[in-house]
This record gives sequence, structure tokens and C-alpha cells, in this order.
Amino acid sequence: MSLDAHDEPAADPPVVDAHHHLWSFAEGRYPWLQQDYDAGRFFLGEHRALCQDFLPAHYRAASAGCNVVATVHVEAERDRGEQVAETAWLHRQHAEHGFPNAVVAHAWLDRPETEERLREHLRYPLVRGIRSKPVTAPTPDASVRGQPGTLQDEAWLRGLALLPELGLSWDLRVPSWHLAEAAQVAAMFPRLAIVLNHHGFAWDRSEAGMQRWRQGMERLAREPNVHVKLSEFGLRDSPWIEADNGRIVRETLDIFGWERCMFASNFPVAGLRIRYPELVAAMRRMTAYLGTDRQHAVMCVNALRFYRICL
Repeated sequence: MSLDAHDEPAADPPVVDAHHHLWSFAEGRYPWLQQDYDAGRFFLGEHRALCQDFLPAHYRAASAGCNVVATVHVEAERDRGEQVAETAWLHRQHAEHGFPNAVVAHAWLDRPETEERLREHLRYPLVRGIRSKPVTAPTPDASVRGQPGTLQDEAWLRGLALLPELGLSWDLRVPSWHLAEAAQVAAMFPRLAIVLNHHGFAWDRSEAGMQRWRQGMERLAREPNVHVKLSEFGLRDSPWIEADNGRIVRETLDIFGWERCMFASNFPVAGLRIRYPELVAAMRRMTAYLGTDRQHAVMCVNALRFYRICL
């Protein structure tokens, strides 16, 4: 079912949004938007505009006219004491509004209660995967290798190993300087379906920065169980520029192949830089060279398949 507000058929081809967020301050706590707000730590900088409810009605309004037929909700960094409560709340939203159609929940992977928490999420039928961010270095020159919670932490890896056993995928979110390490982890778990969030964050658009990102992406793409979301091209203190972002989209498609790439909006966060209809239109222009069928796969079918969504 289309999420458009009107009943008449939409003229544009269907879209599946493989990554967005919803939140309600009346229902839960979101420290990064409330008491722990810190623009200095947020990758896009100032984000006061996000410090208000973003509910299904707001998503519908933002995406109106885009023929969004299904969505995937990715955990919104709700207070970690409310991990399962977020999943329960999202299922109530689905029951009332018809979306989200799949849920990527949060669970710490290095805790004694990890398996218990995963099984609690799995009591809810829309749960398809987990996003649990590993500890990462703040800059390419820093290192956290081997520290607790990192991609080398044995306790964290034991938790990650539970995901394929329970039929869960992993939403991987790391900056570009951790992509090669992430590839090593992907190789350790060939049965784990992995999707890289936000194109691997090509934040540094200098030649050196792009080369680092490209090498990491090429290493990660060697692992056939890894997919990638074409999402969140916003930069700190910079406008959204289609020519620059189009180059990254094309390179990602070249590296991973159209079969392993999927569109995702990252709304409302991406809305700090671009409106939803403008984002979809830009993505259609950037992927038009693929041809109709392959573009349809990137904008719709690949996410349905990865997240096991039936329309």
C-alpha cells in the first residue's frame, strides 16, 4: 500500500525506503535529541530542527507524492533501557498506520543479556535485523583496535555470531576508515546478511579521503554477504550537492553492483540538508543510467528482498 495521502495511483515508480526513523518524546527518551544534545558530536553539526516528534503523519507529509510503498525503521538511538519498548511502539505504529514494514532493532552485542534481548525483539514479527554500532575511532589517525566493543572484541563478536543463528541481519554503521576492518568481520560470518549504512560515510571529499573510502568499499564488497544503502550524503556545514553525491552513488554501484545496493532516505535526519521529494528525484536522476529494471531494483526490489518484506 502506498504511503501517499491520496488514494489515486501515483505516477512515479514505487519506492521502498530502507532506512528511516520515527520518534515520540511522549513515548520514550532520546538522549541525543534531549538531555545529551551535542551539535559538536553529531556528524551533521547543528540539529535542533530534529528535536521534536517525528511520527508517521510527519513521515507521510515529508514523503508525499513519492509513492513510498514500504519502509524499514532503523533504531533511533532511543534510551538503551527502552530497546524492546521501541520495538513494541513501532509495531503499534504499523498496526495503526500500515508502516514501518520492517524493524531493525537495537541490542548491545557484548553483554551477558544479549541473547535474551535478541529473543525479546523476536517476539515482534516485523523485526528483521539489529543495528548495534561498534566502538569506532573519531578520526582516521586514531585507533581503538582491540578495545571493548570494537570490531575485534571477542565478546562483541560472540554476540554478533548470534544474529545469523536467530535469522537476523546486521545493519553496519562505521566511518570509512573502519571499512576494511568491517570486511574482516564480514568474512568471519559468511551466513550473516549485512547491510552497510549510509554508503560508508564518504565524509572527506578530498582526493586522499575519497581514495581511503574507495579502498575500504572495494575491500568490503569482496564479501558477498554485504549490501549497501545509498543514503545520507549530507556533510557537516555543507549543502547537498547533486554532482558530488552523484559521483559517490555511481562509484558505490560500480563497486558493489546494482544487485546489492538499495535506496534509503535516513529521514528525518537527511531533511537537515534536502527535502524528501528532492532526494528521491535526485536519486532517480543519479541512477537513470542503470535502465528501468535495474533502477527499480535499487529503488524498491532489493530492499524488499533483503528485509523480507511482502507487499
